[in-house]
Amino acid sequence: MRAVNLRELWSFRDLLWLLVWRDFAARYKQTILGPLWHIVQPLLTTVIFTLVFSHVAALPTSGLPPTIFYLCGLLAWNYFSQTFSSISTTLVANAALFGKVYFPRLIVPLAGLFSNLISFAIQFATFLVVLALYRLLHPGATVALRWEGVFLPLVLLQLAAFSLGAGLWLAALTTKFRDFTVLAGFVIQLWMYVTPIIYPLSQVPAPWRRWIAINPVAVPVEAFRSLLLGAGAIGPALWAISIGMTLGVLVSGVVIFQRVEKNFIDVV
Repeated sequence: MRAVNLRELWSFRDLLWLLVWRDFAARYKQTILGPLWHIVQPLLTTVIFTLVFSHVAALPTSGLPPTIFYLCGLLAWNYFSQTFSSISTTLVANAALFGKVYFPRLIVPLAGLFSNLISFAIQFATFLVVLALYRLLHPGATVALRWEGVFLPLVLLQLAAFSLGAGLWLAALTTKFRDFTVLAGFVIQLWMYVTPIIYPLSQVPAPWRRWIAINPVAVPVEAFRSLLLGAGAIGPALWAISIGMTLGVLVSGVVIFQRVEKNFIDVV
């Protein structure tokens, strides 16, 4: 196992920020709404979830208004899914760039990680606006931001770490087996249903919750609602499982990425 050269990464920080802006700007290039899609997409998804899962399926929402419940869960999920998807195509999509000049290959997936933080910031601001409007239209509502929300960056750090590790795994596999490019979209769709986005973790039978926690995205999604809105509680055992899985995926992802980056140009 070769340790990550943090000093070398830091020396290429200017390239990192350039790639961050490139990834963010190119995402909605030649679109009418541009960055507004970062607002429209979660709002439309929230409306559909509210109509289908709250009004039709009548799934519980931990005592929160359905709109706030779903939108808060989508904050965490969207950051993971967007980051995972962008990092998973790192090697194949940037093969031409890698073949021209040397720089730490880890710079490119890190750029995807940071560019999606911009998207997250926009969607988080949207969530705050929707929450403020809800409280304005419902003066008696008890739902409100909690001071525990100051710990949200720690949960976001875990999500970023897992997204990076899982994305690096898929990026490495994609260089030899292009099937994984198609599989990634399918996996994301299934992954969402084993993550408590449309239902609270409290609805999962107690014996199954540890199995749910093996999915490292599940606990952070529930933590977003718990820290921001006080809905739901996560025990130390679930946190330990989730963090342990995250660290395992991150370390192994970096290792396999470092092995593949040496000769992937000959394979792609």
